[in-house]
Amino acid sequence: ELASAGIECILDDRPERAGVKFKDSDLIGFPIQIIIGEKRIANGEVEIKDRKTKEVKILMSDKIVSAIKEFLSALGS
Repeated sequence: ELASAGIECILDDRPERAGVKFKDSDLIGFPIQIIIGEKRIANGEVEIKDRKTKEVKILMSDKIVSAIKEFLSALGS
């Protein structure tokens, strides 16, 4: 959905521990991490983490595209 909305994204599906993936994401400098875990997805939720502020939001998965667009729009301001 994100790619279809014109949002560049990378899926880290390497067989590494989550901590390794989070660290690599921070080193690369991705502004947002979207964490999709088994427990959250079972509830129809995803986690979004702002790299700069470390703020974490829990959103319903159907709201993710609009939330990411809003976040990226705020970055451009």
